[in-house]
Amino acid sequence: MTGRPSRPHVSTGLADAALARAGDWLMRHQRAIQTGQWSVVVVYVVLLIVPPFVPLPPRTAHIWNDVTLFSQFVFWGIWWPFVLLSMMLVGRLWCGVLCPEGFVSEKASAYSKGWSTPRWIKWKGWPFVAFACTTVYGQMISVYQYPGPASVLLGFSTVAAIAVAYFYGRNKRIWCRYLCPVSGVFAIMSKLAPVHFQVDRQAWDTWQRSPHVAAAERINCAPLVPIRNMRGASACHMCGRCSGFHGAVTLQRRSPNHEIVHVAGTEVRPVETLLILFGLMGVAAGAFQWGSSPLYVQVKQALATWLIDHGMLWPVTVAPPWWILTNYPEQNDVMTLLDGAVLIGYIVVFAALAGIALGLCVAAASRVLGPWSWPRFHHLVQSLIPLAGCGVFLGLSMTTVTLLRHDGFYLDFAGPLRAALLTGAGLWSLWLGWSIGALHSSNVSRRIVAMLPLVLAATTSAGLFASLFWRL
Repeated sequence: MTGRPSRPHVSTGLADAALARAGDWLMRHQRAIQTGQWSVVVVYVVLLIVPPFVPLPPRTAHIWNDVTLFSQFVFWGIWWPFVLLSMMLVGRLWCGVLCPEGFVSEKASAYSKGWSTPRWIKWKGWPFVAFACTTVYGQMISVYQYPGPASVLLGFSTVAAIAVAYFYGRNKRIWCRYLCPVSGVFAIMSKLAPVHFQVDRQAWDTWQRSPHVAAAERINCAPLVPIRNMRGASACHMCGRCSGFHGAVTLQRRSPNHEIVHVAGTEVRPVETLLILFGLMGVAAGAFQWGSSPLYVQVKQALATWLIDHGMLWPVTVAPPWWILTNYPEQNDVMTLLDGAVLIGYIVVFAALAGIALGLCVAAASRVLGPWSWPRFHHLVQSLIPLAGCGVFLGLSMTTVTLLRHDGFYLDFAGPLRAALLTGAGLWSLWLGWSIGALHSSNVSRRIVAMLPLVLAATTSAGLFASLFWRL
């Protein structure tokens, strides 16, 4: 964009000025950013396509000499855990600057048929449904262990994003806005980011269009964010295209607590409640746990015995293709129909019980603070975001630790670091709960009593993820 009016400068600290310049740098260097995005796309495609066509790595292979292990380490050891971490540190910068899927969908959208986005795409439940289904399916086909499943899961998502872009919108990221399986999770995690593009509505509304910029000033917000009304970081992709627009958009610091305490309570989104309680705390935690759960083995053995005793052998013997359930006999890794059914059942029941238990705790805290209020309940649920984000990050980073240990890198600090992170996230969540309570009740006694069920919720949440590493 050219002809951008200069930003009205005010006296700020060095950090604030540096952040504002960083936002403007993003705005001025969109072409360089696109070159970097094409580079990410090339690497992404190579690591997605090549590994399925080479033999599975032998036990003596290493990350640095085997393309399959290298691909696994990039996707599941670095990409997913640290992209999630980046959401909590710098907002959705990955989405706007590096994500290959979002980039190619926007490029495809330049040639779109331009159809209006249908109502079914805009359904508000997609962030939860897409995340849950993708997570469960990934476990069914062992997406972290084998290259074929990774290509199917990630490749299908990319092709679907391009297809949606071809039909709907024009130069937009319809897929990212409504259908991306992790968009809802990223939106939740980015609420903790200590930086965001802040919008000054008064400056936006009072800015006078002078003749030399009137024709040039148009913002293409690809993820369809209503910039003027933007109050937080959850929807913003941090691409920087709007930096300085109307002299009203600035990359600034903020308290990591600000959006959850002061914004989330006024923007009630039921799908976020589902994602936090039943998605991140439920489906994701269950997906990490089932493989090491004695209960999973016990249930499977009990059902197998009952089926055999009743002459029903096919659930115990039939093994679907690898793209339905894990099927790698040469690796002694095969799932039968019974295995798959128990896996799905375990995750669903785990998610339901975890979500209900945590929801009841938060509901009790909400009720103590006053008459039942859905907005207050939703607001208090948001206090669990640090624990949810920390737990999922630690769960994803198990693959990082495992792959590095296989290559002789023993991270002895992993255990203490995990404990410290979970403890810190738990205390952070409790502080958020206390701060939110102050907005809903001035009675200190009520707030103290309300913290008791929140402490139980935080302890339960931490315990769900701690059980991945320590037997409780």
